[in-house]
Amino acid sequence: MPIFDTHAHYDSGGFNADREGILSALPGAGVALVVNPGCDVPSSRAAAELAERFPHVYAAAGIHPEDCAGCTDADFESIRKLCAHEKVVAVGEIGLDYYWRENPPREFQERVFRRQIELALELDLPVIVHDRDAHGDSLRIVSEYPGLRGVFHCFSGSPEMAEELLKRGWYLGFNGPITYKNARRAPEVAAVTPLERMLVETDAPYLTPVPFRGRRNDSRLLPYVIETLAEWKGVTPEELTAITYENGKRLYRLE
Repeated sequence: MPIFDTHAHYDSGGFNADREGILSALPGAGVALVVNPGCDVPSSRAAAELAERFPHVYAAAGIHPEDCAGCTDADFESIRKLCAHEKVVAVGEIGLDYYWRENPPREFQERVFRRQIELALELDLPVIVHDRDAHGDSLRIVSEYPGLRGVFHCFSGSPEMAEELLKRGWYLGFNGPITYKNARRAPEVAAVTPLERMLVETDAPYLTPVPFRGRRNDSRLLPYVIETLAEWKGVTPEELTAITYENGKRLYRLE
């Protein structure tokens, strides 16, 4: 049963030592598709280059809220050009991050977020949203764009927020933290999320699932996320794998 890792950062320096070997090994390990989002112009470009070289890898281009300080019109134009690449399937990773005090000011993050949302709507692409400790503002902003579609990656909001997003046609991304002992909210979110709106992801090299927490993550560990989510939803891991694979293909138009 093929697996779709809908969010992994193989352009990250964490893979410098063995990137080629891991990406080459994924199909043999059952990982048939991967989307690699960028976080700024250089990483978006690197993601597109990886997608060119590996048939099972696709890319997204975007400016992450943690990396948006000082971004210019030229940066947005570079993202626009990258979005024309045949294997760039989304605008992302974009959004809001209020966790780190040293992050760019919230008002500036919001302007960068909106500008990229408007680009996605203009180009008819989905978005990959990063929302960390910014649930109210993230929901408010995306709700102002009824035609917008995409995924809230590593969803950490409330079940009530999930229901609002689901009503608007969004997908929710589930990854390693759902396997952690302190994952109290995640089962409640999963309970209100229909199977056809779930995506599975690693966020590799980050957010490694139990029992490998503390080590580098990669797409071959996604079955641990799938097993947890399948148990919560009362389906087999094989069923959840098949459903989330088709969900990812539908969102990113890889039919």
